[in-house]
Amino acid sequence: METYEKKGYLYSDFRLFYLTDTASKEFEYHYHDFDKITIFLKGNVQYTIEGKSYQLQPYDIVLVSHNDIHKLNVQDSEPYERIVVYISPEFINTHQTADYDLSECFQKAKKEHTNVLRTHSHAKNTLVRAVDNLKHSFSDVGYANTLYQKILFLEFMIHLNRATLNEQLEFIDTDHCNTKVVELLQYINRNLTTDLNIDDLAARFYVSKYYMMRLFKTETGYTIGNYINYKRLLLAKELIASGEPITQACYDCGFKNYSTFSRAYKSHFGESPRQIRDTL
Repeated sequence: METYEKKGYLYSDFRLFYLTDTASKEFEYHYHDFDKITIFLKGNVQYTIEGKSYQLQPYDIVLVSHNDIHKLNVQDSEPYERIVVYISPEFINTHQTADYDLSECFQKAKKEHTNVLRTHSHAKNTLVRAVDNLKHSFSDVGYANTLYQKILFLEFMIHLNRATLNEQLEFIDTDHCNTKVVELLQYINRNLTTDLNIDDLAARFYVSKYYMMRLFKTETGYTIGNYINYKRLLLAKELIASGEPITQACYDCGFKNYSTFSRAYKSHFGESPRQIRDTL
């Protein structure tokens, strides 16, 4: 059974990186337990997120929500240049009031069924300037440079959300996906807490179960059963972290008995649910 590695760790509520890779490489499917923003600057890169693949253009903004399974393929030796931001839910909550919500861009992208926002027209000028200021901040060694960098990121987020609300951004659709698989992924994620089995899914989507299983594996790189178990375990971890009793989280995320859940949880996360609860 294939597995997906958690990559990147967030030891504070916010981390910011400026990165350049010069070698062609393919990153394996992985996930994060935090939200991630990639500001794409240069390169020949294809980003695949939950069954959809996007060919990026300079100044595209890639939004990856926590627990989204994704990978990227750097397709040639042209430098892959980007700014990457890791954001915890606490960071977003800290910058959320009745008047504004910095997660608005994530919410709107989800409604539009996309992960990539493309800048253009007036919004592009404003956002490009904010991105360039952010990029230059990585070479700033002056007084309170880390605080200044955080302020510049917040400025970028304000401009990004203004552009989102004013419909000044293009929500990128993609032809690099199989619509049947994307619909299946969306259905699974909406119904993780219910009984999901291969026969019922095949009947719901009017396809042979064997064809559906082969197609899902070809298009996403993982089996349907493994994907469902993975998403349920990630949901369970969130529920436990929020304070829900472990046994209740087991059943609320779709598992039918605790021993199966506990074994799967320990196999994936390397610790039992109770051990992880004790570290929270």
